[in-house]
Amino acid sequence: MTRQAISTTGAPGAIGPYSQAIASGDLLFCSGQLGLDPATGELAEGVEAQADRAMRNLAAVLDAAGLTLADVAKTTIFLADMADFAAVNAVYGRYVPDPPPARSTVQVAALPKAGRVEIEAIAVRHAR
Repeated sequence: MTRQAISTTGAPGAIGPYSQAIASGDLLFCSGQLGLDPATGELAEGVEAQADRAMRNLAAVLDAAGLTLADVAKTTIFLADMADFAAVNAVYGRYVPDPPPARSTVQVAALPKAGRVEIEAIAVRHAR
């Protein structure tokens, strides 16, 4: 099975040796998105703004692959502080369609660039 790198200027470029996403067959594996503004590289202020920016970045990566948030089957949310769960959940809920994707949320010791939230996804290309 071939792998194809997906990239877009609509989301921050990779800050390490990884791709924004990899398409393999009908699956798209999206790397975690922080709340970074793709134009400036600056982290948004506050956890809600970071979650919003992370979701917009994720949507941009999906769009570059010809997909949308409606194609997402699984997400993982990484939080620097589980106390931010409710705030991030509220933002996340505004972006995901019904039925929402399967999801895991975990607290981590730290995130790149001192981010407070990072969101990754796996999407499925459906026959249209």
